[in-house]
Amino acid sequence: MTSKKVGINLLGIFVALLFLFIHVPQSYAARHTATSMNAATTPISVYGAWACSNDACLWSTVRSVTEFDSKNHWLIDRGDGVPSVNLVVLSFVQPLKLLNKTTDAQTMQGVPIGMTSDIVNYFKSHNIRVMLSIGGITYASYWDQALATNPTQLGLNAAAVAQQLGVGIEIDYENSNSPNLTGLQAFINAYRSQEPYDATGTNPAARLTIDLAAGDRWLIPLTTKATTNWLTTTNPVLDYANAMVPSKQPTSASAAEANWQEHVDGKPQYSPPIPPLAPAKFTGSPYISDTRGSLPPECYLFSGSLIDTTGSYVQSVAPNGAGTTNGMLGYMFWAAECPSSRGTCTTPPNTCEGGVGVSQV
Repeated sequence: MTSKKVGINLLGIFVALLFLFIHVPQSYAARHTATSMNAATTPISVYGAWACSNDACLWSTVRSVTEFDSKNHWLIDRGDGVPSVNLVVLSFVQPLKLLNKTTDAQTMQGVPIGMTSDIVNYFKSHNIRVMLSIGGITYASYWDQALATNPTQLGLNAAAVAQQLGVGIEIDYENSNSPNLTGLQAFINAYRSQEPYDATGTNPAARLTIDLAAGDRWLIPLTTKATTNWLTTTNPVLDYANAMVPSKQPTSASAAEANWQEHVDGKPQYSPPIPPLAPAKFTGSPYISDTRGSLPPECYLFSGSLIDTTGSYVQSVAPNGAGTTNGMLGYMFWAAECPSSRGTCTTPPNTCEGGVGVSQV
């Protein structure tokens, strides 16, 4: 064979490979390229959903397991017996009621009456971790009141509930302008006095996490404090953070990733600066339900969804000043069942095993 023929054949092979690459769906091509060119990827470890019951996150009624399962079976079974998620966060506990151990028509000893041990065990029996979220945007002022009154007792009460139910606790304190960080530190100190940080992750009640904004431009004082003092890899106080959903679903993978990259990079230009956050200390959050009446494809269609197209980034994003390993912890999805009285619930026939469930790890 002459050198000319060899050159022609090699050129043909190159053109064919280029044609193949161009015509492979971009989400797969990006993931395949990232995997083959960069071995420094980390498998997703957190793949969870906030769960809001059937009443816009009030959990104000006791539900039977049978009835609850009829609306939420997709969470524990994506169709082949495997759960769609590995974590569920029951949302929300009202902070002031938890401090006062309120018992009323909707609450028992400070906890919504729908957050029963039966519901917790429904998930745990399928190897799905469970946490309770304290707060939410609606309850921000109640966080303020509780922290101003007795943050230490609030932390002790939260730890007692976590121990009783065998769950973790999520801090969702959405005061963007003037959060009571001294009080929140006292809350965390009290909680950790009962449940010290557990690097092994084997003790459910030791899991204590916090919600931050999608990027670094909202909840700025909270993000600065959390990133500086509670989420370091050398002296961790909280297990990790969730970068929450933005005001609406990002329209592209690059838009979603830009939010998350802000946490990785920090904001050195701010005063005080926000330091970088290790990718291994936070999750990113797409919507799986929508208050406008229709479910986003992230619920029901994996191919081309943000879960699909951001997958390589989430597993391979490199640290930029904090941490030593590539890749974020994973995803949290907002939100299962009925987070709003105006939107479409993730209940039959509008369940999410075709989106969220396809990518379970």
